[in-house]
Amino acid sequence: MKRILTKIFSKNSRPKEGGNFFITIQNIVGFKPINLKYYKKAFTHRSSNILDEDGLPLNYERLEFLGDAMLSAVIAAHLHKVVPKGDEGYLTKMRSKIVSREHLNELGRDMNLIAFVESKVSPQHFGDNIHGNLFEALVGAIFLDKGYAGCELFIQKRVILPYVDIARLEGKVISYKSLVIEWCQKEKKHFFYDVYDDNGIDGQRYFGVKLSIDEKVIAKSRATSKKKAEEIASKRAYFAFQEKINTI
Repeated sequence: MKRILTKIFSKNSRPKEGGNFFITIQNIVGFKPINLKYYKKAFTHRSSNILDEDGLPLNYERLEFLGDAMLSAVIAAHLHKVVPKGDEGYLTKMRSKIVSREHLNELGRDMNLIAFVESKVSPQHFGDNIHGNLFEALVGAIFLDKGYAGCELFIQKRVILPYVDIARLEGKVISYKSLVIEWCQKEKKHFFYDVYDDNGIDGQRYFGVKLSIDEKVIAKSRATSKKKAEEIASKRAYFAFQEKINTI
């Protein structure tokens, strides 16, 4: 009887205690959250400099780690089930495509998770990866709140059903840089990524990249991170040598 009364009381009191945040989370995840503290943590940026009751930093970074692991586990189980003929290498490559940083950023952006972040930093100063980081943190919060079954259900609904198309993913490139490097190594071509600061007048730090193959500059790019600039230059080089690269 006590357990039943406690359950009824908690259900009736949660919306009052959580207020708008309870409703917001419910709309995002599609179910009634049990413990809002996990979700508040999932949307707290480290710049807030908040400590928990034990004096430890309270932000989404540890939840991000947990969510990444849960995504990998659920996606791996799904692929193991739906692609019975796929070997270990194939399954690993397909999982990498589904949980790629690009795809996670797309998920977080589609859900507009950045709108709910508590931070002392202006959103315009966040890097693009903030979207994927928040999505992973949200998955971590759901796991702590609802357990594996609830987490799996959310991933099925938000990731697998709307986004996982095996045929489309088989043709999706994860990293143009990896493709270009693999081709250069196979064909014994010398390649070099010349990375340098290329800052603009807006105060934002930029990096420029010149990709040379056999001493000839093939592609140039500019972005807010070295990794992104290298990937853009690699994509341009890939399309310049697409027919040759696709034979490897």
